[in-house]
Amino acid sequence: MKRCRHCKEPFTPIRSTLEKYCSKSECIRVFVEEAKSKAWAKTKKEKKAELMTVQDWVKIAQAAFNAYIRERDKGCLCISCGNVPKKENAGHYFSAGGHSNLRFNEDNVHLQCEHCNTFLSGNLLNYQIGIERRIGGERLLKLHEEAHRERRYTIDELKEITATYKKKLKELKQISK
Repeated sequence: MKRCRHCKEPFTPIRSTLEKYCSKSECIRVFVEEAKSKAWAKTKKEKKAELMTVQDWVKIAQAAFNAYIRERDKGCLCISCGNVPKKENAGHYFSAGGHSNLRFNEDNVHLQCEHCNTFLSGNLLNYQIGIERRIGGERLLKLHEEAHRERRYTIDELKEITATYKKKLKELKQISK
């Protein structure tokens, strides 16, 4: 015996033990409406994904990447001013807009306070000092070499970047527990 999800009365499943509704007409109507709603939600999600542009996928990938950077550098001081950030940002040494190939480069992005990142436009002079201390001169020179190459991402690459950084974030959170 099971209880109907709609009317809450006990019933014996007819076809399988996975049935959730009894055979009353109003319960069947509720079941059909629920099935239609689920099917529409799935269709809507697929159609929405089809309509997304490369820029939409860039935003999603950037959000996943930035969340990973903030978690990676959790507990660190702002790379530019050396203060404890009130609001943590993932600040790019080479801007994401002007240097697309370094947008998702982990050496190029570090924890920055809101003040330095937003109001001081990255506080780049102090950022350079901080980044050299953090990653070393050799890796910083490599960043400078890569900075002026142009890069265009495909939707598949952006989906892969999103999945990679969501996975890395999850692993990082499990380690820090």
